[in-house]
Amino acid sequence: MALNNLIIVLKRKEFKAFLPYLLIILPILQLGCAKPLAALSFVNKDSQINHISSITYDADNRALLDAGTEKSIQRYGSIIQKYSDRYDLDWRLVLAVMRQESKFRPSAMSHRGAFGLMQLMPNTQSELAEKIGIEETTSPYNNIRAGTFHLRSLYRMFYIADRENRLRLTLAAYNAGLTRIMDAQDIVSYLGDNPNSWDAVRAALPLLSKRYNTLHQSVWETGKPRGGYFSDWRQTQSYVENIVQYYEGYQLALR
Repeated sequence: MALNNLIIVLKRKEFKAFLPYLLIILPILQLGCAKPLAALSFVNKDSQINHISSITYDADNRALLDAGTEKSIQRYGSIIQKYSDRYDLDWRLVLAVMRQESKFRPSAMSHRGAFGLMQLMPNTQSELAEKIGIEETTSPYNNIRAGTFHLRSLYRMFYIADRENRLRLTLAAYNAGLTRIMDAQDIVSYLGDNPNSWDAVRAALPLLSKRYNTLHQSVWETGKPRGGYFSDWRQTQSYVENIVQYYEGYQLALR
């Protein structure tokens, strides 16, 4: 009886007239009007690597982990480990960067347009996608992959510095841009200090602001920093120290 009723309904002219519209809106109803395709690509890939087998916790220091970190380890831990291993980075450092950058929100967007868990700028996203051979960097899976690759690329640029200074210079470059940190190094060298010392570079960052244009004329032939004037130096200084603090806690609590 139910089958007969269905056939009768299907034969109605009203349903036939509505059918083309139903075919158009059905995919929208399934996906949601604001759900990007990138999110779907993450769901498919994440379902294959959801099991975390190599992360252990130090019982005495697990209290150092906040709820957001614990949840994100369960959700993204395998991805972070996979690409940290591939690009030869400590996965706990990547986790610390992610915490500072996005507070583990995969759809986070800054006022400057940086997007995702690793907060990649649009131009950087395009460059990284091409370098590592992916179509997009907006899905959480690919955002983590691209951000980890970018972090490692910056780390390689400061190979002369010792480990602690290299770490901090890398983080500063991730936040402010490599060119700005190199500009600060130029000022440090001009002033006769060590350009591979984070403390020296940290002190030189305020000197990249426009008020020191007289100094700039002595440092660069163009009369100004290559990366342009820089006024957000306080943010970069805090950024580096915050991540180092998170990283030190993760080193104690996570194995």
